[in-house]
Amino acid sequence: MTSRPVHRAWTLRCRRAVERCARLFAVPAENPELIRSQSAALSTQIPLLYFILVTNSVALALTHLHSAPAWMTVWTPGALCGFCIVRLVWWRRIRHIEVDTATHLRRLRLTLRLVPVLGVLFTAWGFNLYRYGDAYAQAHVAFYMAITVIGCIFCLMHLRGAALMLAAIVILPFAVFFSLTGNLVFMLMAANLLLVWVAMIFVLLVHYRDFARLVESTVTLRLRQAETQRLSDENFRLANLDSLTGLPNRRAFLAHVDSMAAHASGHHAARARGTRSIVIGLIDLDDFKLVNDAYGHSTGDRVLAEVGRRLLDISTNPVFFARLGGDEFGMLLRENLSTDELMARGRALCRLLQQPYELGELTLRLTASVGFAASPDGPLERPELLFEQADHALYYAKQNARGEPVIFSHAHESERRRMGLIEQALAHADLVRELSVAFQPIVELPSHRILGFEALARWTHERLGQVPPAEFIACAERSNRILQVSEVLLKKALAEARRWPDDTWVSFNLSARDIGSPEATQRIADIVLASGVPPHRIEMEITETALVSDFDVASESLRLLKELGVRIALDDFGTGFSSLTYVQRLPLDKIKIDRSFVSDIVHNATGQSVVKSIVDLCRNLDLDCVVEGAEDEEQVGILHELGCRKMQGYLFGRPMAGDAACALLSRETTIQAA
Repeated sequence: MTSRPVHRAWTLRCRRAVERCARLFAVPAENPELIRSQSAALSTQIPLLYFILVTNSVALALTHLHSAPAWMTVWTPGALCGFCIVRLVWWRRIRHIEVDTATHLRRLRLTLRLVPVLGVLFTAWGFNLYRYGDAYAQAHVAFYMAITVIGCIFCLMHLRGAALMLAAIVILPFAVFFSLTGNLVFMLMAANLLLVWVAMIFVLLVHYRDFARLVESTVTLRLRQAETQRLSDENFRLANLDSLTGLPNRRAFLAHVDSMAAHASGHHAARARGTRSIVIGLIDLDDFKLVNDAYGHSTGDRVLAEVGRRLLDISTNPVFFARLGGDEFGMLLRENLSTDELMARGRALCRLLQQPYELGELTLRLTASVGFAASPDGPLERPELLFEQADHALYYAKQNARGEPVIFSHAHESERRRMGLIEQALAHADLVRELSVAFQPIVELPSHRILGFEALARWTHERLGQVPPAEFIACAERSNRILQVSEVLLKKALAEARRWPDDTWVSFNLSARDIGSPEATQRIADIVLASGVPPHRIEMEITETALVSDFDVASESLRLLKELGVRIALDDFGTGFSSLTYVQRLPLDKIKIDRSFVSDIVHNATGQSVVKSIVDLCRNLDLDCVVEGAEDEEQVGILHELGCRKMQGYLFGRPMAGDAACALLSRETTIQAA
């Protein structure tokens, strides 16, 4: 009973030994990299093997040319050497040809089959030649077989199975054959070759093992390098990608600008007049901040993601889009476009971004402004200048042509330079001495009684002269000098208001920065408290655009002023994105209807309907309502019919100095007394 398990174990060990032995002589097909490496090594070594066979065989045949028959010295070695030469040429031709792994495997297996065949044929030929010639010729046969097989085994070291088979086919018969000759020299030579054979087998197995490990480690290193490169590429992609929109980010955009500028400078050639080489476009969603305020940041993110999708859909090879931050996007064009073509491209882009944004049950409509700057006919030495020009064109578009493209022009360049001069002058100005305040009356119909004045900023510079408020206020806001400007103007306005009757109030315009932080608002409050003017006679006007930066902070700032007793008015009502939202959420006392509704109200029925709706809204919410821009009697008549009772405009008085305002109030008081 115990013999069966022992027999089964012995059989299993024998089978495993046979399998291990078979693996020594096989070409493993499961390792593609090892197969390719073996084939690459053999493509250099196999031609050398055939060269050794041919040269050594020819030399042996020549030494037996006169002692052996022709079929042994000419025809047999000629046929064998001819085959070797054909194979040598074939290996030389294919060594640089790229093929797949299956082809490499077929080559190795063919070599594995040819080696024993050639080994048997050349060994048999050598043994047959031993019978001919003298002792020197016989020694040459022994030397030929020994040195040739050693050289061929070394040439086959990367194909383990072929080298082992060749060693067994040649060396073992060699040892037996020459041991039986009875010649002591040949017997010792056979013994020496056997020892060399044992050493060669050991070296062969170790070399093949190390070769396989080297290939495996090389593959592992290559995989690690590939993974490292993949991670590096992924990190680079993420570092240059905006995750929300899927567009390249600001970093990638600026790098792309620099790359295009360097390429344009290096390959500049004369171009036709009116065409462009590089165009930078800056895209900004108008009043996007109001979307966040009204519907939350998650809705705003969905809008930005949709903008990114639309821009990606129209991205082409010469057009590059990126998200620069917030709701601002960048555009690069590497095309020769005329001014008309560029404007057409910009209008198409604006129309694309003006299409409704369907966000579930919510549908939003936005406009987008675009500022373009095109490189001049020549190398672009300062890419940042082109970016600044595009930014200025965008600023101009948002101020004067919302929802439309604007191309930076020579006029804009003059304006930009003037703005730079104004900023420099403003930075070194004596604000207390140079700033002044003009006052425009606000009246009540039908009596035309003056209710108050709106304080309007004026700046006279010794070199620039009279600078329009639209210019220097914008510069002050951009350079963060607006806080100082507002403080000086407010103090001067309140100083004049102290001279007015107790029932006459003053209206003052606050900028976004004035209510953009608790510290700035507290300074405004301190000026009000120190002025000596009762807070109920002071009215602070704020526009919707001033609320865009941070609505929550602005709202808290207005509440602080409201608690002092100051009245709050929303200026330019009706021109923004979500005026009704502000009416609902802000501590308002008054709404001022923008002058844009008044300019053509005589012939515009829609404008009349809008004004009537705003007047009714104010009445229902118990808010005062003032209409701006009344300039002729016909306008005033229609506005009065629509329910407007308080107005402001050139018809009732242009902006005037403080003394003129006091004189106007004195005349009114005299008339009323009479």
